[in-house]
Amino acid sequence: MKRQPKLSILRGLLFTYDIENIRDLEREEIIASKNVNDRKELIELFDTLTMPEFFTYTKEDQKWFVDTISHYLSVDESFDSVFYLFDTYFDDEIIDQRQFMKTLLECLTRYHAEAIQNESKN
Repeated sequence: MKRQPKLSILRGLLFTYDIENIRDLEREEIIASKNVNDRKELIELFDTLTMPEFFTYTKEDQKWFVDTISHYLSVDESFDSVFYLFDTYFDDEIIDQRQFMKTLLECLTRYHAEAIQNESKN
């Protein structure tokens, strides 16, 4: 059964970047070193910090994240509720939340495809 998109799950996915996450100086420095509004640097950041965590999720949960972001992008969601009171280690404020989510979706889609491909090899 396919799960319904749920905007609230995205806060959990992005918890890596939240100040309330357990202090990890190395992770904080990586986050602060990237320009969150530069697509290339954001992809590098997701590849470094989000990808390893994403691979720990079940394939069904991975698909749920991909489907959720896809759905909310298609209905012109602003993602304000995801970023509301979201204190991060980013040096800059996220200027375009939809672009941030489009970049995240692109990365998650790539990670999910890689996970499926790796599973089929085993």
